[in-house]
Amino acid sequence: MLPNGPTFPCEMFLSSQVRTAEQKFVDSGNTDFYRLVESAGNAAFEQIEMAQDKSRSILVVVGYGNNGADGYVCARRLLESGYSVALMAFTREKMGDEVLKAQRLFIESGGEVECFSPEKVASADVIIDGLLGIGFSGEIKGDFKLAIDSINSSDAWVLSLDIPSGINADTGTGINAVEADVTLTFGAVKQGLMTGRARHCVGQLLFKALGLTEYLPQANSINVSIDYVNKHIKPRDRDSHKGLSGKVSVIGGDAGMAGAVRLAGEACLRAGAGLVTVISRPEHQIVVNSNRPELMFWGCELVDMEVYLRLGWANILVIGPGLGKQDWGYNLLKAVGLSDKPCVMDADALNLLSAEHGRQDHWVLTPHSGEAARLLGISTLEVENDRFAAVKAIQQKYGGVVVLKGPGTLIYDGSQCYVAPVGNPGLASGGCGDVLSGIIAALMAQGFDKLSSAIMGVVVHGEAADRAAIDGERGMLASDLMPHIRQLVNKI
Repeated sequence: MLPNGPTFPCEMFLSSQVRTAEQKFVDSGNTDFYRLVESAGNAAFEQIEMAQDKSRSILVVVGYGNNGADGYVCARRLLESGYSVALMAFTREKMGDEVLKAQRLFIESGGEVECFSPEKVASADVIIDGLLGIGFSGEIKGDFKLAIDSINSSDAWVLSLDIPSGINADTGTGINAVEADVTLTFGAVKQGLMTGRARHCVGQLLFKALGLTEYLPQANSINVSIDYVNKHIKPRDRDSHKGLSGKVSVIGGDAGMAGAVRLAGEACLRAGAGLVTVISRPEHQIVVNSNRPELMFWGCELVDMEVYLRLGWANILVIGPGLGKQDWGYNLLKAVGLSDKPCVMDADALNLLSAEHGRQDHWVLTPHSGEAARLLGISTLEVENDRFAAVKAIQQKYGGVVVLKGPGTLIYDGSQCYVAPVGNPGLASGGCGDVLSGIIAALMAQGFDKLSSAIMGVVVHGEAADRAAIDGERGMLASDLMPHIRQLVNKI
């Protein structure tokens, strides 16, 4: 569960930006580094006090950095308040002044510093994770790996301080990372908390400012939610008609893949497009129009003048759903490339594009990580290791607006990166990407610019999936999103 409320900041930052802001705050003379540690530890204590009663056994697991110092402060406050607290620490010969002071005050308050014990982890009711902070990068090894594995194997309720140990604060990656129930992040929201593996490990994300806000630079990325959609979408004028709501042509559906264009076309209608034509194999008309007669259809065996007329008729084009990689799909992609119409490209259109290396400013590209890897000529693992770098590299190479789908979808237009931490694993089924393409195209057809349409499309798609998942994520179908799409674009 990720944040969605007016008190949670939209701006997100790199770990280096946060450290610089902390230094500026200290240099201002209004605080020092240990007071920042005390503030963070106190915030963690207050969270435990709200969430857990004193009958539960609490284990605080700390490392030797400032994240560990936060843990010592929290443990001391819990001990002073009558909680049953044990603390296990990883130490080294050289540790910073803040962690040494926090450790000393904990001991002076009657606390005992114990060595790591997997058995003690297994018996705890509550675990506070203060092992590794935002300075961590690389691979978890040795006793730290054992500690994280033990925490994840336990039945305890887990609170991670600032960031789940093992997660990279800038990228959201983490092969071995603590899987927290709640993460309380301090000072500024780190961009890695919203995407990649972090989506699984963060749990509910909470925030404590600590007074850093005025010392932070321009945000590296922006968190977007349904609030963005509600701010931009207004009720239609009472005298509006279908011609004012835009015309979209959806192109795709090679042999055996009629469902993809059907889903994209219906999503386009549900998101508010006035008129939608599907251009597909002639034999697919019955599938496309069955129970959805509102979709217009044009059967295409060859790319002829009639196809160019259908492309010219539309305000917005969608190409890719079920397109295939044979000559039929390639020729349609070339026809779209000759048009100057704004378009949304997905699926096999992206796979074909990866061999063409074209660059345009009028398109929205919507790759998942596998398609992104092909566009960049790298591995899927390399994409997932730094999703922010990947989305920026695709935009630089191909232009337009790029939507890198996945856990914490990224949207980038060459200037600002947006992160949409919406949706759920129920979207990992056939057709869900086609639905997203249709939503984005419908919003573009209604007059929104490419970037706003991409952001709103991603949020509506993810929120619709979250509503549909009330009946369970497993077995959720792309078509289950349709009624929720209509509700969301009407603020219901």
